[in-house]
Amino acid sequence: MPELTALSLARAQFAFTVGFHIVFPAFSIGLAAYLAVLEGLWLKTGRAAYIDLFKYWLRVFSIVFAMGVVSGLVMSYEFGTNWSQFAQKAGPILGPMLAYEVMTAFFLEAGFLGVMMFGLNRVGRGLHFAATCMVSIGTLISMSWILASNSWMQTPRGYTIEPGTGRFLPANWWEIVFNPSFPFRLVHMALAAFLCVAFIVGGVGAWHLLKARRLGREPTEPVRLMFSMAMWMAALVAPIQILAGDAHGLNTLKHQPAKIAAMEGDWESKSRAPELLFGIPDMKNETTRYKVEIPLVGSLILTHSLDGKVPGLKDFPKDQRPPAYIVFFSFRIMVAIGMLMALIGFYSLFLRWRGKFYTDKWLHRAALIMTPAGFIALLCGWVTTEVGRQPFTVYGLLRTADSVAPISLPNMAASMTGFVVIYFIVFAAGIGILVRNFAEEPHKGQEGPPDHQPHRAAGTTQVSHNPAE
Repeated sequence: MPELTALSLARAQFAFTVGFHIVFPAFSIGLAAYLAVLEGLWLKTGRAAYIDLFKYWLRVFSIVFAMGVVSGLVMSYEFGTNWSQFAQKAGPILGPMLAYEVMTAFFLEAGFLGVMMFGLNRVGRGLHFAATCMVSIGTLISMSWILASNSWMQTPRGYTIEPGTGRFLPANWWEIVFNPSFPFRLVHMALAAFLCVAFIVGGVGAWHLLKARRLGREPTEPVRLMFSMAMWMAALVAPIQILAGDAHGLNTLKHQPAKIAAMEGDWESKSRAPELLFGIPDMKNETTRYKVEIPLVGSLILTHSLDGKVPGLKDFPKDQRPPAYIVFFSFRIMVAIGMLMALIGFYSLFLRWRGKFYTDKWLHRAALIMTPAGFIALLCGWVTTEVGRQPFTVYGLLRTADSVAPISLPNMAASMTGFVVIYFIVFAAGIGILVRNFAEEPHKGQEGPPDHQPHRAAGTTQVSHNPAE
């Protein structure tokens, strides 16, 4: 059993807090884009169901956005309390990028979030739609800066190392921001956020479709519409995500071959390598037990050539190998869920063609079961990426053991206990509120903003609509 140390607890605490946090920004990114699409379609078509869904999911967005902000604040303090050595050495590069996120994304979101949340009946339609789009763009910009920072830790470029201190200093900001893994990870993460929301929306729609069938009534138009939109997204985006993941894998093979070896469970580098569907990596004995494999497919997938060479973990010193057991299984769970998403999307297309899309209970049940699948895949992908980078915080340059703050084990244990208790209380309450919102069916025929003018000017002065006054 591994020894319990301040370093292991610091890693566990950061994994715990970021694991909670990453779900909510992904939810916000996908949901903000969905809200912009709904409002745009309503403005274009005048179809009331679109604005009904907009109002329904806007309530959800307000909760998710708030939970994302609260959980994100904690992590910034952890860099100082638990990872001060990392902050000191990598701060000259990561600090400005996080500041750029605040100056661009946070300011943009703060400027338009209030209008989006509370201005539907207080400002003109065009201005409100612009505010919704600005919030959506703000979430994407925020994601871009965070991924640029994390991608630099994965594939560092454009830096110099200060003699004596070991600090990373910026030499070329273009190379720092647009480092080799950033474009691939940006696309992969954006598509993951859209798929997460697609299956949440689809799961909620499926729940209400099944409920309507159980009660012997026809589902409302907003329910049918949101389920249809979700399945269109699954059918279109899930296959694209598989292609994006393949491109990301090729990039990772080039720049982080040890991570690929751990993902594949390969110990010996070889050409014409098989693909391991299942196995149990054994780090101590340097082998993968109980292998179930397909000949030649490993080289074909990873190198796009049957004769391509796949790296093995024995190519790297023992103290530079990631923990293969975790990375091997997290990667397979992510891939399996991605395949299931694509399968459900294709099945939904088949049922549309057969005219059974709204009546097939098996599709609805599958969509309901898959409601949290996007977030599970997202977390597994994050585990694969971050654990696969170990034992480094800055890949190949700064080890995790050299990044931790000089903090005692009892203090780490106390803060870890506090985080676990508080997080489960606060986020259990938030998730409970979300579930109650999901259980409520979107109302049909709700009125949108008035056709002639806003109720209020500048949000404060009451405007009369009575010509007699």
